[in-house]
Amino acid sequence: MQKDKLRIMVLGAHPDDCELTTGGTCVKYRKLGHVVKYVYTTNGNAGHHKLSKEEIAKVRALEVKAACEVAGFEYEIMDNNDGYLEADITNRDKLIRIIRKFQPDIIFAPRLNDYHTDHRRTSILLQDASYLLMVPHVCPDVPPLRYCPVIMYVADDFNKPVPFEPTIVVDIDDVFETKMKILDCHKSQFYEWLPWVDNYENEVPADKSKRLQWLSEKRGAYYSLLADKYRHKLIERYGEEKGSKVKYIEAFEISEYGAQPTREQLSGYFPF
Repeated sequence: MQKDKLRIMVLGAHPDDCELTTGGTCVKYRKLGHVVKYVYTTNGNAGHHKLSKEEIAKVRALEVKAACEVAGFEYEIMDNNDGYLEADITNRDKLIRIIRKFQPDIIFAPRLNDYHTDHRRTSILLQDASYLLMVPHVCPDVPPLRYCPVIMYVADDFNKPVPFEPTIVVDIDDVFETKMKILDCHKSQFYEWLPWVDNYENEVPADKSKRLQWLSEKRGAYYSLLADKYRHKLIERYGEEKGSKVKYIEAFEISEYGAQPTREQLSGYFPF
């Protein structure tokens, strides 16, 4: 049964990770009055080729603030350096406390197999914390949860050891523009750092007024490919007429380390 107000937590390794993987879905949650919190396990201070680590950490914190204000998300940035996240007891316990205090119904996070060390360790930290969330003698200063949250993995393209297999797909056509406005807040990443590190700086429009449109086309291509890849899931969920026309999606796979909802319960967790 759908709760009146769901509590949604998204874990990302860096400022902009949560937005990329769940921005559209989380906008839909907020439109229905549910509570969304983004948690970043590092401060993103390695994500630039010109700014110092101190400068980029400050810039990215301001970008997160602006991005989350667009859609009314809560957020928290953990005090870990970008590229140096450790899946250790200290960070596990910090994450346990963050989760217990927020009391999420669903936690979205990256899968364990990923190209980036921080992404992998974020996933490991959640896996290590998942059962201990309910154990009173672990982090006894914060009351334990009396339930296990549902854990959903966000979409990726990695195939080893196993490929991503979506449990549920979400049509984000109606909120795609808002998702792009959220991403547009991360100017240091989408217009500077990522074009530099991936060698497409020459594609970024010099005219700043044209950058949002460029970003929408650049990033939209991925969400469109995702829709085509999982078209059968869209038709299964939305029916032939609507499912065949959806252009952009986000997709999620249920994790065995969290609660295992029934099909009916899962519909309540994704009430769109």
